[in-house]
Amino acid sequence: MAKMIIMYEEPKDKEKFDKHYFDVHVPLGRKIPNIIKDSVHRVMNSQGSDLNLYLITILEFENMEKLMEAFNSPEAKQAEQDGANFFHYLHKPPIITIVE
Repeated sequence: MAKMIIMYEEPKDKEKFDKHYFDVHVPLGRKIPNIIKDSVHRVMNSQGSDLNLYLITILEFENMEKLMEAFNSPEAKQAEQDGANFFHYLHKPPIITIVE
């Protein structure tokens, strides 16, 4: 199993960020091939960090090969390009980690 974990800190404009993220970006992301499961979580509390986390998205894949294949797809490129449409609502770009 391979997972991509995307962490967003609290946006400058929560309402506009949420609207674009949930109405546009999440549907684009769900078109990326090879995703076994996706989930979005609102952060209620963080400890041991100066980050003011807001949302965490987890994309699950069968293995690292399937993840890499997915993110070389046209659908992933489209979702990546969409970031420019809502990243300006953030103070910083999201943190992206890949784990096994």
